[in-house]
Amino acid sequence: MSLRRDVPIVLAAVAAIIGASLDGDGRWLHWIAKPLATLLIASMVLRSAGLWPATDAPSANRTYARAILLGMAFSCIGDIALMLPFDAFVPGLIAFLLAHLCYIVAFRAGFGAGRGLILAGVLLALFAGTNLAGLWPLLPNALRIPVVVYVVVLALMATLALARAWSRSPIGATQGTRWAAIGAVLFVISDSVLAWDRFGGGLPAASLCILATYYAAQYCIARSAESA
Repeated sequence: MSLRRDVPIVLAAVAAIIGASLDGDGRWLHWIAKPLATLLIASMVLRSAGLWPATDAPSANRTYARAILLGMAFSCIGDIALMLPFDAFVPGLIAFLLAHLCYIVAFRAGFGAGRGLILAGVLLALFAGTNLAGLWPLLPNALRIPVVVYVVVLALMATLALARAWSRSPIGATQGTRWAAIGAVLFVISDSVLAWDRFGGGLPAASLCILATYYAAQYCIARSAESA
């Protein structure tokens, strides 16, 4: 763990969480810190992607890292959309959908994980289906299809991440696959809490839970690129 790298990320994430609880002029802290924390996490991936500074990392590692980096770029766009002073939930949803598609590209080796893929798929299908069943009566008609599409893509992303970690092939149970699996599960938790908070009438300490698990998820996924 690099303190020089991780301390600014933690400080920005904490500032974003604190800022989310402030009203009026105090919201500027959230507006600045929220995308900043994501960008700081994304900067962890730059070296793994072979972009800055230049590295001699294997091409497979660079492809993985670049997919993760692009996903984090879309995540930052989603961060900004979801905190605009007007309702930009759908643009934010689309941005994060694109982020998860990038992560799916990075985790695509999970498609060959055999029993690990089946087990992960069953678990995520049950979780996603239960969540959707509970949220369905609460969703506005115009958002039902976009939310279903997003949930399916999110569940697939997490399924592939878990499948990679549970695979018995050489890709399985490495440090990188474990980081990715933890990050994917945390992302599912974060988005689930966000959905229930938005459509279920509000949850106590929602901002704390959503942002803490979100930044932890992105951090873990970024760490996975270091040992891909």
